[in-house]
Amino acid sequence: MPRVIIADDHALVREGLCKVLAAEPDMRVIGEAADFGALLALVEARPADVVLSDLNMPGLGGALKAMKQIHAARPGLPIIILSVMPESQAGLDVLIAGAAGYVSKASAAHEVVTAIRRVALGHRYVSPALWRRVLAGMSPSSNAPLTPREYDVLCLIALGFTVKEIAAQLDLGVSTVHTHRTRILEKLKLRSDVELSHYALQNHLVEWRWR
Repeated sequence: MPRVIIADDHALVREGLCKVLAAEPDMRVIGEAADFGALLALVEARPADVVLSDLNMPGLGGALKAMKQIHAARPGLPIIILSVMPESQAGLDVLIAGAAGYVSKASAAHEVVTAIRRVALGHRYVSPALWRRVLAGMSPSSNAPLTPREYDVLCLIALGFTVKEIAAQLDLGVSTVHTHRTRILEKLKLRSDVELSHYALQNHLVEWRWR
């Protein structure tokens, strides 16, 4: 049963999220916070499995700095960021900074529940809307000898996703993702995901063009 801490500086939002999770028999809210300082104190005091936090709250210098302090206090604790902002660069920034998931507040309640369940199992969660924006904003190099699906896998590897997470995100079998990864490494003459990520950045195989 995932134990969840909810953080948002609007009491009505916290109340709504608590009601959503209370309807799920396998979830339990163990604390609420209205700013990042209070959230950090809760994380240090209570054994949570997932943090569900607003992106824009006062305290600790903002979400990105707060996540670093939370992860320092509780290494491995997954944080899902909620935001009124559409799935855009903000979502990508928090994922790169270590968030386990990003969900727009405009999303349906079931998406929040899905995100919590997924990250509680050790995976990361990217909403379908954000993933569509990611793909729309990327442009493969004309020199990259990759198929469109291999390019999708390359992008997710470069973002730090595991093979299992990529399989879930792209609705593919794990063995299929392994095959794509092997072919990518062979085509680019690389040996590891670290080399692949460096290559992707250095050779501009991944370019962000947010609209």
